[in-house]
Amino acid sequence: MTFLRSAWYMAMWGEQLAEGALAPRTMLNENIVVYRTSDGVPVAMADVCPHRLAPLHMGKVVGGDRLRCPYHGLEFDRHGACVHNPNGPGNLPPVETRVYPVVERHSIVWVWMGDPGRADPSLIPDFGILDPDAENPAIGRDWIRMKANYRLITDNLLDLCHVSFLHEGILGNEMTREAPTKLNRNGTHVSVHREMLNVSPPEMFNLLFKRDGAPVDMYANMHWDPPGCLVNDVRINTPGAPAKEGTGIFGCHFLTPETESSTLYHFAAVRQNPRPFPEDVAVEIAERISELRRMAFMEQDTPLIEAQQRNMEARSAGDAPPALFNVDVGGVAYQRILDDLIAAEDTRS
Repeated sequence: MTFLRSAWYMAMWGEQLAEGALAPRTMLNENIVVYRTSDGVPVAMADVCPHRLAPLHMGKVVGGDRLRCPYHGLEFDRHGACVHNPNGPGNLPPVETRVYPVVERHSIVWVWMGDPGRADPSLIPDFGILDPDAENPAIGRDWIRMKANYRLITDNLLDLCHVSFLHEGILGNEMTREAPTKLNRNGTHVSVHREMLNVSPPEMFNLLFKRDGAPVDMYANMHWDPPGCLVNDVRINTPGAPAKEGTGIFGCHFLTPETESSTLYHFAAVRQNPRPFPEDVAVEIAERISELRRMAFMEQDTPLIEAQQRNMEARSAGDAPPALFNVDVGGVAYQRILDDLIAAEDTRS
């Protein structure tokens, strides 16, 4: 499996990275340690000391921004240069450790995994809805480790039909099954769309709207930007009413490959046009949404996708490829874009 390296990947939520703490991550088969300096700047470097290959995340931050190896005390500055050697006469050895470009934006620590000279912050997708000063605060910032290739998870997210079966009652139901999936492509951006009119609202969306189980119009849109950034824009309103009179939720998903068979999966949600519920009801809604989303990911998506991964690994070269249906249009489109981006990157190198 080849990964797209010239891209920004989410390492963690910014709030997870306390000053002086060392956060090990595996990203694209590379071991990385992330830390925050005393002036608040996140740093990402290879999690290996070039002396005896000790993992740097077992060391400590000293002097505000230097990372000290736990084995022999070599210290590396935020640029990866060895700036202190306490051994013997203390001569500085001509060694350094790799440092990765890092940007903290939209409450996320992003790491560039390719050629540092090509690191362009403008390529980070716009997730302004997650900014601390956004109109509606994000709820349910969380993450899980899924034992599956990130493309299987992307396939799942761009398949809007599976919610009517795998997440029946929570995100979909029998009445939402037959709506066709429509595809849109714009450059390297892919989106899929479904309209489900005059249907019984699944639990999460009933919570957000009138909380009476009355029929609604539902509009689901999933947007993908490479390599693994997705937004699920779901809106509901009274049948036939203008969309602005309804409400909904943005579900944000960030997929960072650890290896060919494991993925760091970060997610959060932002309510759209929230209805003016009393404060105690609003708190109850936020807590229940977080609970339902984590349930959908942990108890429903994760076991199934991890089982898919095991089946994929058990396949032999002579097995027929999986069948494709209309519901797979988003998956086919993004796979082609991602493959083309990786091929172009290979050509440049």
